[in-house]
Order: sequence, then structure tokens, then C-alpha cells
Amino acid sequence: MNVLRKKWRNLSSPVRWTLITLFYLALIGGYLLWQYQRPGGAMLYSHNHTDRPIFSYWVNDIWGGNAFANGGGGVVCCSRIEGDTLKVVWIVSLTKTQKTQGLQEERHEMDIPNPPRLRQDDTLHVHFLPNNQVRLAWNRSASSPLKQELDTLYPRKPDDQL
Repeated sequence: MNVLRKKWRNLSSPVRWTLITLFYLALIGGYLLWQYQRPGGAMLYSHNHTDRPIFSYWVNDIWGGNAFANGGGGVVCCSRIEGDTLKVVWIVSLTKTQKTQGLQEERHEMDIPNPPRLRQDDTLHVHFLPNNQVRLAWNRSASSPLKQELDTLYPRKPDDQL
């Protein structure tokens, strides 16, 4: 250690200041590069393709709001959603008709692989499907990449059929 200290002291002052400046620039540059490569915060956007309302849902313990029966949902902003697998937990509620039929509220959870995400993708679309299934998709807008496919498979019913 003394050898390094002697070598450091033998350097001229401008060389020492240049090395100190380069060290801090490399440290700051590394931090900025690390931050740039991390995905930013994301919005959760729910889509409900079932005939029952989603009272509340969470993705990796991040609350996502609710979703109306046979219709859209809402957007909750902004949280960091990371991991190879995402845990989706949701509570299925009831319409007035379903309540009178004696159906009960249900709680479900499912581990789902995190779909591929590009750096500019800032919205995780959570699609609730019949038979307590969930599909996820990343996109950079409020329009889900699964919308056309899922609207064909699960067409929306008019309100009077609910």
C-alpha cells in the first residue's frame, strides 16, 4: 500500500486531478448507463372479458384497480414491474343478478411468465378471461396487442344480457 501511495505522490498535480476526474466521470457514467438499461415505471391497464366484475387485482403486490364485467377496466400508474414471472392476484365480484342467483365472491392467483418487454413499453395489459385465466402483454400505449385476438374469442355481450 505504501508503494502505491509513493507512486501517487510522485505524480504531478495536473495528472492526479485528471485521474480523479476520470474516476468520477467513469463512476457517474456507469450509474447512468445502468439506469438507462433498467425499464422505467409501468402502468397497469385491465381488460375484463368475463361476465363478472373484477373487484380488485394486483400484479406482484402492486394494486391495479378493478375491471367492470364484460368491458374495460382502468389504468393505474406508475410502478416498477419486474421479474421473469409475475404473480397476478384478483378478486372476482358479482353483479346484482349474480348476487341474487347465490354466486359468491372468489379470490384467485396465478403465476404467469412476464411477456417480452421493449424498453419503450410502459403499459402492462392484464386481460381477465373466462375460466379464471389471465393473459398479459406489454405495449407502449393504451391499446393492447391482444385486443383484436381476444375480442374475437370473447365478444362483448350487450348490457341487457348480463
